[in-house]
Amino acid sequence: MIKNILLVGAGGALGSIARYLITCLFTYLSICSELATLLVNIVGSFIIGLLIPASQSPLYLLLAIGFCGGFTTFSTFSAQAFQMMQSGQRLSAIVYILASVLISIAFVFLGVYLSEKYIK
Repeated sequence: MIKNILLVGAGGALGSIARYLITCLFTYLSICSELATLLVNIVGSFIIGLLIPASQSPLYLLLAIGFCGGFTTFSTFSAQAFQMMQSGQRLSAIVYILASVLISIAFVFLGVYLSEKYIK
């Protein structure tokens, strides 16, 4: 169990650092941060897609759960939606996708609202 925790932690640290460096690079190049986020989400989704077949290996813990978890949570969301569709749960996948996106955006608005109202 400790080995698994260390694998996830190491991967998460590397993913977080990688995301930070990509964001810094895009800022340095005067490219909007949304493109950095889009790139990170696409790359993370691709990596986790590559790793789904290896879901029982330590590599999955290090790279999919750890690295992609630190790099982006969108990759996990994408993989879960894909797995739901692949297993025939299309309606559940659609509900999951819509709820995840809409609720996440709503909570961004809520956070901004509460921040502006109570933290300023």
